[in-house]
Amino acid sequence: MECEEPPPESSFEKSGTARRRQFVTATSPFPKSRRLLRHTDFQRVYQTGRRQFTGNMTLFFLRRTVSEAEATHAESLRVGFTVSKVLGGSVERNRLKRRMREAVRVSWPAENAPVDVVIHPRKSVLELPFAQVASEVARGLQLALQRAREAQTEQLAAQVKRK
Repeated sequence: MECEEPPPESSFEKSGTARRRQFVTATSPFPKSRRLLRHTDFQRVYQTGRRQFTGNMTLFFLRRTVSEAEATHAESLRVGFTVSKVLGGSVERNRLKRRMREAVRVSWPAENAPVDVVIHPRKSVLELPFAQVASEVARGLQLALQRAREAQTEQLAAQVKRK
């Protein structure tokens, strides 16, 4: 895998604006534009979204409407994490979040859809090998995207019936 070389600092500073990548690859960080950060976004996903259970985590997901996608300037998948205090002290919770963040970064799906996903891991994720965590996250994200697509199709069909 080849890595792109960043521009020299002098030309980077002269341009005045930093151009950030809008996609996630195995060599790039997990940008904030791809994360759920606001409490209201988490609440909206919990209250109006759906759930997908996997062996060691629960994924809550919700497809964003066109107006919400325009308001956030992001028409792509956004992921957030919740780790409750039941899972351990701050060290264990932060370790869990780091592992989950890296698993999402490594297994980012190829398709793009305006979907918000909240991942809620179980304590068993701390003991699992990373490869297993990454594969479970990848499978969960694919299922969430698929079910969000199906939910959108159902909503469109219901709107057509009403008219």
